[in-house]
Amino acid sequence: MMRALLAAIGFLTRIPVPARVFEDPQAQTRSLAWYPAAGLAIGLSLCALAWALQTRPPLLSAAVLLAAWVALTGALHLDGLADSADAWVGGMGATQQERRERTLAIMKDPRSGPIGVVAVVLALLLKFAALASLPAPAWPALLLAPVLARAALTLAFLTTPYVRSGGLGQALVAAPRAACIAALLLSAAGCAAAGWRGALALALAMLVFASWRRAWRQRLQGMTGDCCGALAEAVEVAVLLGFAVSV
Repeated sequence: MMRALLAAIGFLTRIPVPARVFEDPQAQTRSLAWYPAAGLAIGLSLCALAWALQTRPPLLSAAVLLAAWVALTGALHLDGLADSADAWVGGMGATQQERRERTLAIMKDPRSGPIGVVAVVLALLLKFAALASLPAPAWPALLLAPVLARAALTLAFLTTPYVRSGGLGQALVAAPRAACIAALLLSAAGCAAAGWRGALALALAMLVFASWRRAWRQRLQGMTGDCCGALAEAVEVAVLLGFAVSV
């Protein structure tokens, strides 16, 4: 159990963990259920930083928090967002099969095109604006945004085919369903503890997930790791905006 948690934290964050956890295939598979817990680790780190910054100017605090957020995750999901945006726009074709093949081919290209850069800039801009609009120290938003984003990844692997053979997410396909469902229920309970804004955050996360799943099922008949990165970023943006407009 501990190795699975450490594997989730080690993959989704830049928090140091023992290297041996990545050598355990079973820990990698079981780590999916701990993705929301990895999100909680990110959220708690951000809350600690927000507490230290609560007397500073809002724009400065928002910029530092966002920079720390990106550093904590190593821009892992931002990379997936960029690749997904490039692939979605560049993967147009006359037939469904052409669109699928072009999309998957573009996702494999490590270079980011203009659409990917724009998508990342817009995501960061929206996060910054939301963080700057929230009253300090904004504990619920900083906790729920990363938790729900990682819970969405757990839900994605439970409900959506993984189409990249040999990809990084291949080991997660066989994750124990019962443990994953329990993690999702605990994430939802955390939203309930945050009151009506928590319920709003959960509703927005589910709306983003449903739209994301429908779009990629139509384009690829499933998802890839890059698609998951885009999902995590979209959920974080939606939750932060939801908290910002409901202040």
